[in-house]
Amino acid sequence: MAEQQGNSYARSGVDVEAGDRAVDLMRESVARTMNSGVIGGVGGFAGMVDVSLLKEYERPLLATSTDGVGTKIAIAQAMDVHNTIGQDLVGMVVDDIVVVGARPVLMTDYIACGHVVPSRIADIVSGVARACESINVPLLGGETAEHPGLMGEDDYDIAGAATGVVEASKVLGPHKVQAGDVLIGMESSGVHSNGFSLVRHIVSHAQWELERYVPEFSSTLGEELLTPTRLYTNVCLRLAELAGVHAFSHITGGGLGANVARVIPQGLAARVNRSSVHVLPVFQVLSSLASLPWEDLEETFNLGTGMVAIVSADIADDVMRICQEEGMRSWICGDIVQEGAIDVKDYSSGTPVRRISGTKGVDGGSVVMLGEYSMA
Repeated sequence: MAEQQGNSYARSGVDVEAGDRAVDLMRESVARTMNSGVIGGVGGFAGMVDVSLLKEYERPLLATSTDGVGTKIAIAQAMDVHNTIGQDLVGMVVDDIVVVGARPVLMTDYIACGHVVPSRIADIVSGVARACESINVPLLGGETAEHPGLMGEDDYDIAGAATGVVEASKVLGPHKVQAGDVLIGMESSGVHSNGFSLVRHIVSHAQWELERYVPEFSSTLGEELLTPTRLYTNVCLRLAELAGVHAFSHITGGGLGANVARVIPQGLAARVNRSSVHVLPVFQVLSSLASLPWEDLEETFNLGTGMVAIVSADIADDVMRICQEEGMRSWICGDIVQEGAIDVKDYSSGTPVRRISGTKGVDGGSVVMLGEYSMA
């Protein structure tokens, strides 16, 4: 008996009872995400959702995405604030699905940690659930895995996956983009969940503490950096119903130019006017601390634009009206022209003209970044 205790799961560092307590603490928040299509409840081996709605589709296509929140977790751990990064996860995953016009039908999450602290795990999952509830996507399943000896006791990481459905004839993307279309930017909430390795390097080099109050933010540095990723799901799904909406680009790692280039077809170019983008205070402060030129920062950060819609020029006003109804600030930030139609010599400013193409393995058109950013 003593030998069995010595080789027990608990002795190896895995606390099964703590895992069960974490599930009990998160149960209510997860339950609030469940809609009428969910079969069963929390705690089953597999989550199930009724997909009878697929019968209404002529040719339903499933869309899927998976992601994490990167090293933003280090900020959450340092601040001991864990109930916001769940929304970052939902934004990074679900809003990659809606860019093709797909309606999300389920999400799952996975947390790996060195030691299960029930309240901490429940905080993380509550953030995921709260975000899922706001966009009517059930958090259908999840897993918390304890990895003693592999991860530090207070270390954790989080990842997620989502699945959605879109009618084949309504898929959005480069195949619909045309010369004469305009680009409509939608404001980000801050750094979102990309570029935090650079953020942390800048902050560390400047010797700024996360508890430092920053007047430009009206909050501490840490509070600003933990601002959750804005969710674009609801507004994009409304816009996708409009004839004339051709593509979306979720502005994540690589910044505005690199991500818009992913949805520009060969033979066309997106002409992006930097002056249309209001650079958020957090990026202005980071730029000042880092003493980096804007062309370097735009390769990493969204700088204030979290999503871009590419639409026919004649519906631009309708698109921006819907954005306003959804509480989303938006603006025209560029247009689509024939490749080669832009003479960069016509544009001179302190920030160099940049032509971007071939990003993320996409062999398509290009994005030309022109002018200088607005700091107003």
